[in-house]
Amino acid sequence: MATTIGIMDSAYFVGRNEIVAWINSTLQLSISKVEETAPGAVACQLMDAVHPGMVPMHKVKFDAKNEYDMIQNYKVLQDVFNKLKITKHVEVNKLIKGRPLDNLEFMQWMKRYCDSVNGGAASNYNAMERREISKGGKETNKKAAAPSQANGKSSGPAPRAHASQNTRRNDAHSTSAPQRNVKSSSNSGAHAHDEQITELKVFIDSLEKERDFYFSKLRDIEILCQTPEIDHLPIVGAIQKILYSTDADPAVVAEAQALLVTQQNQPLALSPIDEISEERPNRPEAQKRKSIDCLEAFDMGSGSRPRLSDISDVQYCDSPLINY
Repeated sequence: MATTIGIMDSAYFVGRNEIVAWINSTLQLSISKVEETAPGAVACQLMDAVHPGMVPMHKVKFDAKNEYDMIQNYKVLQDVFNKLKITKHVEVNKLIKGRPLDNLEFMQWMKRYCDSVNGGAASNYNAMERREISKGGKETNKKAAAPSQANGKSSGPAPRAHASQNTRRNDAHSTSAPQRNVKSSSNSGAHAHDEQITELKVFIDSLEKERDFYFSKLRDIEILCQTPEIDHLPIVGAIQKILYSTDADPAVVAEAQALLVTQQNQPLALSPIDEISEERPNRPEAQKRKSIDCLEAFDMGSGSRPRLSDISDVQYCDSPLINY
């Protein structure tokens, strides 16, 4: 199913002009740029074309001009996806901005999905009639019918005129022919410039996406290197040296490698906490030895001390107690 197609699928290589022509032929529209699908109404009607009656077209706004109305269209589209169990993530915030690349990719996905459901839109689907009940649908039908009417008038037969009038008309045509050639060449040149500008916009959008992708990866690496548990490691210092270099000098990588090798060759120094923890087991033994020495000294001192019962001859010299 188209809901699971990858970014390298052939559906994403369909050209912009082919997508625009497919939308115009399927929905009887006259859009000229893929950015005109940004409001979301075209996507809703494409789903209505392959699943008739599934989309509440009376809620779709073809005259959506602000972001609120556009978001309402995409809500209708998301409800249809949920009913059909289509697991497609729609990046609404990007689509409503009208960027060519985002809308082109979404329309490419829509074409692939529509082609995968019964070969496309129903054969008896009347796009203009279904669009009539939508908000702004009548005005959209008028705009779509105007170019076809203009083409019909230009291709219709011209009324006959008198010979003199034909002669004068031929003379006028002969004089105005160079002017028409100049106008046609200027129009073709303007169209070519528009095509080139659109292609450059798509290219710039792809470059911006690639830039944002790699910047986010570098930012994730920087946050990881700032983790307190690993910020002291040599490999982290080497990575930060490369990240924070201000120029594209190849010597920066060589310096980071040399720094890493140098730090790996140095002996691992013990931290003060490790040294204290290694000395701790010796402390109880030292304290025990000291206590034994003190006890022995006490026993030796107490053995040489005379007891009162052993004193048999006490000399009292000039004691006031004896005189009493």
